[in-house]
Amino acid sequence: MKSHKLLFILSAAALIVSLAQTASAGDFVWVRDLNRRALADPEGFAASVASRFKIGNAEVQAILGNVDRPVDVYMVYRMGELAGFPVDRVLERYRAEKGKGWGALAKSLGIKPGSREFHALKRGHDLYDGGYRDRILPRDGRPRKFTGKGGKR
Repeated sequence: MKSHKLLFILSAAALIVSLAQTASAGDFVWVRDLNRRALADPEGFAASVASRFKIGNAEVQAILGNVDRPVDVYMVYRMGELAGFPVDRVLERYRAEKGKGWGALAKSLGIKPGSREFHALKRGHDLYDGGYRDRILPRDGRPRKFTGKGGKR
């Protein structure tokens, strides 16, 4: 009887962990697809990020050297834009929150779950959609021009 209880408890714990991982990964499912696209066409991806955030290719390459995956470059710039922080601040939080997921990083930057900014991140990226259809601007309503790592606005 004790072994049945133990088996039940272990099964329930495994199910809860599995559901939690699915829920957190589900918030930003599109990230995986964008990363595949970036890996398939690194130069095109870098050019798209540079164009989207009005930065130079050298700045994109510098950030690429500081993140784990190409898609993280887009996320660092996008979260900086939404939260109103420079890239170096977002990179600092990225390193500190590594492994906790994009939702945790967004929250650490002041992007509240349920906010329009957070929902914009959940909806997807705006690199290849032919414009800024779902673009959400920072709190003050002005688009940001990033000057790269450590740059001032």
